[in-house]
Amino acid sequence: MVSSPTRILLISGSLRAGSPNTALLRTAQAVAPEGTIALIYEGLGRLPHFNPDDDIVPLHPSVADLRMRIADADALLFSTPEYAGALPGAFKNLLDWTVVGGETYGMPVAWINASGSTTGAADAHRSLRTVLGYTGSAIVEEACAHIPVARSAVGSDGLMADEVICRQIADVLRTLASGFGKHVQPSGQLG
Repeated sequence: MVSSPTRILLISGSLRAGSPNTALLRTAQAVAPEGTIALIYEGLGRLPHFNPDDDIVPLHPSVADLRMRIADADALLFSTPEYAGALPGAFKNLLDWTVVGGETYGMPVAWINASGSTTGAADAHRSLRTVLGYTGSAIVEEACAHIPVARSAVGSDGLMADEVICRQIADVLRTLASGFGKHVQPSGQLG
């Protein structure tokens, strides 16, 4: 019996043109290992500001699209910068829209840290871990990676050409995909 490919939705927390975080995910799409389909979500800037009063049917079309894409995925891979010691506002807004929908409950998730600093985006990832706890996502720790990338390493095509980085990204996808299909416990609410 041939199994269907694992679908991983790639979500960048950056709206910046030439973002190393977005470039890592574009590269992930290009180097996805056999048996894995990596799809990039590009609607971050179109989401309305989260308001619980608006989290009703019919949903805003961009929110409905986000939730449909998440529901169609087997796993999620994030790459986000840190801004002012926390998650960037637009990315936190996206995460807020996932809390009530339940699409990520038990879903394998991981992140790639593109920061060139030695501490990476530690505060942003700590905050991301907290939010993912509230959504019941299952963090695949072995797939969370620090792959430092300078903006100058992003090619004019928006991809990484460095073979070492490409291998590291492919390994992250392989590890995350291996978490799909197993009994995965949600990370639980952190307090």
